[in-house]
Amino acid sequence: MAGDTRKSLDEGADIEKDASLNFKVSPAFKKEFKGYAVAQGVSMTELLKEGFILSKQSRQK
Repeated sequence: MAGDTRKSLDEGADIEKDASLNFKVSPAFKKEFKGYAVAQGVSMTELLKEGFILSKQSRQK
């Protein structure tokens, strides 16, 4: 599934330039999120995008 998710994230990557997304989280959340991303071998951005896709899919049911 991760391969399918990454493919959908990159569609249109050549069309648009990435924009910055800024929001505040607790230092503990940031540390846990970053540690998990590293452990999974993905960037924090990739992890956020994958989580967003999964959240949208689960909320459509």
